[in-house]
Amino acid sequence: MAEKQINLYSIAEYLEFEENSEVKNEYEAGRIMAMSGGTLNHGVIDNNINTELNNSLKKKGSNCIAVNGDVRIWIEKADSFVYPDGMIICGKIETYENDKNAVINPVLIVEVLSKSTGSYDRGDKFHKYCSLPSFKEYVLIDQNKPVIDVLFKEDSSYWKMATTIGLDKSIILNSINCEIQLSDIYQNTQGLNAPPFKLEL
Repeated sequence: MAEKQINLYSIAEYLEFEENSEVKNEYEAGRIMAMSGGTLNHGVIDNNINTELNNSLKKKGSNCIAVNGDVRIWIEKADSFVYPDGMIICGKIETYENDKNAVINPVLIVEVLSKSTGSYDRGDKFHKYCSLPSFKEYVLIDQNKPVIDVLFKEDSSYWKMATTIGLDKSIILNSINCEIQLSDIYQNTQGLNAPPFKLEL
């Protein structure tokens, strides 16, 4: 039985497809992959974290800006276009030469985890992000309970992870010298579960 042929697309074809698409699609080595729709909590948390990041940066008079999940990232070494849930860019915004809407220099990236994408966000997607020279910090937010993992790049070969649990706690983002309360990140979420355990850090 003949194997089913997989259609591969050029970057130019992907960008044209994406421009006319009603949903967001990611790209990897010729393959176009539609992104699934998010839950209510996903959307609320995404909006909250980006608002808190923007407000914090403005108060500090920082040269960094927060960008929401409508903007894609081009990762040359992975031949991929991906959409994070949010990111921070510091200094001049650099874009891919063939796509002015795809940035290449995020410092901090945010992902709100779901059942369908959690393993990818923690694994292959993180490894893709690591090939970006500018990338220093990764924020992984559980949408069902108040648990956030922050991974910070301490040197070229070592990432340190801090897990924060509970609405009464806050996360520290070292790359932009920022602290955000979990109660603000999870504000207005629905049916939030209590964490199954509590870490005394």
